[in-house]
Amino acid sequence: MQTPGPATRIELFRFSTPSMRAFHLTWLAFFLCFFGWFGLAPMLAVIRDDLGISTDAIVTTNMAAVASTVLMRLVIGWLCDAFGPRLTYTWLLILGSLPVMLVGLSPDYEMFLLMRMAIGAIGASFVITQYHTSVMFAPNCVGTANATTAGWGNLGGGVTQIVMPFLFAAALAVVGTEQLAWRWAMVVPGAALFVMGVAYYRFTQDTPAGNYRELRAAGRLDGGRHASGAFLEACRDYRVWALFVIYGSCFGIELLVNSKAALYFADYFGMDLATAGLVAGLFGLMNVFARTLGGALGDRFGASGGLSGRVRWLFLALFCEGLALMLFSRMTTVPLIIGSLVVFSLFVQMSEGATYSVVPFINRRALGAVAGIVGAGGNAGAVAAMFLFKKELTGLEWPEAFLVVGAVVTACSFVAFSVRFSPAAETEAREAHREALQARGTLQPVGAVN
Repeated sequence: MQTPGPATRIELFRFSTPSMRAFHLTWLAFFLCFFGWFGLAPMLAVIRDDLGISTDAIVTTNMAAVASTVLMRLVIGWLCDAFGPRLTYTWLLILGSLPVMLVGLSPDYEMFLLMRMAIGAIGASFVITQYHTSVMFAPNCVGTANATTAGWGNLGGGVTQIVMPFLFAAALAVVGTEQLAWRWAMVVPGAALFVMGVAYYRFTQDTPAGNYRELRAAGRLDGGRHASGAFLEACRDYRVWALFVIYGSCFGIELLVNSKAALYFADYFGMDLATAGLVAGLFGLMNVFARTLGGALGDRFGASGGLSGRVRWLFLALFCEGLALMLFSRMTTVPLIIGSLVVFSLFVQMSEGATYSVVPFINRRALGAVAGIVGAGGNAGAVAAMFLFKKELTGLEWPEAFLVVGAVVTACSFVAFSVRFSPAAETEAREAHREALQARGTLQPVGAVN
């Protein structure tokens, strides 16, 4: 019997194959993680008043929620290599649901800060999402698969900005006070995460051929002990750290904007909570297609220009992102800020998709470690950028801080040219792409006649 291989096409309405079940459940799990991770963001103005803290203190809690994910993404990458994505995702979802549901018990700033740090752990779900689709899909479409699952998952950031104010309003109608409403509203995303953890265990498997445990027992997969060596191997590859910086310059900036957009629009443009959340939600909703477009273009550039073609596209997307963010920072009216937000969102999310169209080709043996380190770069970039928004430290107003971040992103785009591949790696990638097209039936084998 032939062993099932990675899927060579994305068939959105087919749920019978392991690859497509993983595709749909990974993006849905990541969506719910994002929803829980940033569920508090649209209500921060209310929380600030309830706990009697300053805006700078709120920025600190945002940093804590993002910073705690840096370490978790490194750990999660190793766990994926060691135990497989199915078990890793299951336990992250179930354990991560607890602080999301319980954050409402916070009586003061200190407990709220600790709970936001604990919630930040579920941001590591991104690494598992990218790992699982990288294993399940062939080189001709892996960039598109990675970008789509991540992009649709990132939709949780936009949907959160829109939905949480309504959950807050519903809770307010029941409990009668804002001080209780924001606390009860967070129970909903937490419960959804728990249910998703059970579903992920029940309906997915680690690879097209089966789960890691069974494959290792049959001698068809390296033992879990290889994960530590693979992690060190990834750490020694300078290209991994270049992509760490690059991902910090795109996904890190998306996290920055997700955590600050609603408060920015409320404080600088006079919007109420619901309107600010709706406008901020536009940024995340661009993930419906923008990140997928970035990954698909990465696959297209890869088909014509090899691995170096993927890198060239990554540079172009990131460079335009930096310019768009600087434009966003200069807008002073509501129509212009909305228009520039949409343009910036397009490029930041295409840059993310472009990054993870390159990641699967860095080191297949250390895929989890590479995905984890690069993913951690996103959070590290967000934390670094957030320091600029602490007015007590920098003296910068938020528009000036956004301008500085845009300039830094533009400069970081040139780091992409340091990601290079050997001629042997280029040849191997082209051959794998050709084999995937042959398996898909869109390319004749070499030597075939019509």
